[in-house]
Amino acid sequence: MSKFAAATKPTLYFIGVSAGQSSIMKVFPKWAAALGIKALIRGIDLPLHAPAEDYRKAVDFIKNDRLSLGALVTTHKLDLYRACKDMFDYVDPYAEKLSEVSSLSKEDGAFRAHAKDPISSGLALEDFVPHGFWAGHGGEVLLLGAGGSSLAMSLYFSREEAAGDQPVCITIANRSQGRLDSAKAALAGCDKNIKFRFLHCPSPADNDKLVAALPAYSLVVNATGLGKDAPGSPTTEAVSYPEHSLVWEINYRGDLLFMRQALAQKESKKLHVEDGWNYFIYGWTQVIQEVFHISIGSEKLAELSRIAGK
Repeated sequence: MSKFAAATKPTLYFIGVSAGQSSIMKVFPKWAAALGIKALIRGIDLPLHAPAEDYRKAVDFIKNDRLSLGALVTTHKLDLYRACKDMFDYVDPYAEKLSEVSSLSKEDGAFRAHAKDPISSGLALEDFVPHGFWAGHGGEVLLLGAGGSSLAMSLYFSREEAAGDQPVCITIANRSQGRLDSAKAALAGCDKNIKFRFLHCPSPADNDKLVAALPAYSLVVNATGLGKDAPGSPTTEAVSYPEHSLVWEINYRGDLLFMRQALAQKESKKLHVEDGWNYFIYGWTQVIQEVFHISIGSEKLAELSRIAGK
């Protein structure tokens, strides 16, 4: 990795795989103007599952560069935390529980790590999952992928205040057994009111079988990164959804093949198909509040969403 150049103005970083392709690079300057923030945004691209040394170099730079104020981390949330957890002065309870970090910030001389996904994914889910949906229909949740987003959603669903309106079962399916084992360890103790299953599904055809076996009024989520960070879908063209179910593609850009597969059945299966736009908005605004020490209310949030467009 090349040496980082010291920031000449207050700077927020986006640590991703293809940061330059994200709409946030054009949106953030407009948001900054609306919020009265005088800061720049810069991307830091790392390959999937980059060497620990690369994560540490990036984090060390942000930590010690005076005008580098913080960062949003996507895709690398688990790997970066694993490589850099000794470099943080403060780790929030969600980050500690999930062993992931999505927000790097500084406050009173302390370098801070937060996992914002349980909050941002919960806000996004509340936008399209009807109140009483789980209690009224007894559906299940299938999370395709065992990364940070799936863990965050699992924490959101299993929180104590949701008791009485929770899915009866959450299945996390993943291509590699190692990630499943890590997910199971991270979510230990979350199964008080919900049955958890961790299933090794090496191929999209395996995921098709899980989707077909779900009861009506379930939720299926693409949390794999396929369709954005890499081409493809975790399901095949032969996937068959249960009726009246919710299908969530948490990505908002890329080929979104998973979403297109679901949309092909929207009318016949009476599906609600959601993209990842609101998740994107909530994820970024949660981090912006942390990095710049500001509060963004509902009216300002709506304004920022309008500014971002789609």
